Amino acid sequence: MKFSEDMGDAYYRITGYGENWVKVNQETLSKSFLLGPQTLIRDWRPTRMEELTPEDLAPLFAIGAEVIIIGTGTKQVLPPAAIWKALVQNGVGFEIMSTDAACRTYNVLLSEARRVAAAFFP
Repeated sequence: MKFSEDMGDAYYRITGYGENWVKVNQETLSKSFLLGPQTLIRDWRPTRMEELTPEDLAPLFAIGAEVIIIGTGTKQVLPPAAIWKALVQNGVGFEIMSTDAACRTYNVLLSEARRVAAAFFP
């Protein structure tokens, strides 16, 4: 699927996605990454949701978002209790969903000029 909606002054936008990949601007990413309107971290350590630790969330929190989205792959995968606890303690809203839903939600929030950050496991 391709997107063409204007996203205001955000530099990094999701421009497409498919099975096992997400396109950010003109770059196709097939490994886990973090994304914010002005931030793209390509070399994020965990490769699957099951490897995610609370420490891995630090760069995601550093983006300074009011809403965090985690795209977990082709299916929604709920994180372990330690991840829930870290997200709740950070004090921002968060949603955990499949990667395709996370791509759509990220772009909708950008179009609303919301401060959003996302972690993706394509």
